Amino acid sequence: MNKGGGGGSGSGPTAAAAAAASQKQKALLQRVDTDVSSLVENFIHLVNGSRVNDPPVKNAQEASMMEVHAAKMVQAAESLLKLVSELKQTAIFSGIASLNNHVEVRRAEFNKLSEETDNTLGSIGEEAAACLKDLESHFYVSPEKSI
Repeated sequence: MNKGGGGGSGSGPTAAAAAAASQKQKALLQRVDTDVSSLVENFIHLVNGSRVNDPPVKNAQEASMMEVHAAKMVQAAESLLKLVSELKQTAIFSGIASLNNHVEVRRAEFNKLSEETDNTLGSIGEEAAACLKDLESHFYVSPEKSI
């Protein structure tokens, strides 16, 4: 439960985590770029293929190609949806990890405060016992006691 400060030993895991996060971010951005460019490219092909031509054979070929491009668009869209799902899960789980870390830090702080309070109460109790003993000794040696 080191709250920060001095040692160099804490920089290794932090640097490794930062590097892993950077690599993951690059991979995710590359996936987004690939999927979006695939969507755009296939949409352009769909629009270009939607022109009506005179020969019916050419129209059948174009319709077949349009189906292929539409299927590719669906695949790219599904890939983007999976990516969004992964990002949501990462955000949720990293939020939970961060929250757990914060809870552990706060728990350590409260344990330290509890120990300090116990020590303070113990010293107050000892001081009260010493004062009471002193008062009792003064009472028993006092000429004005009524017992």
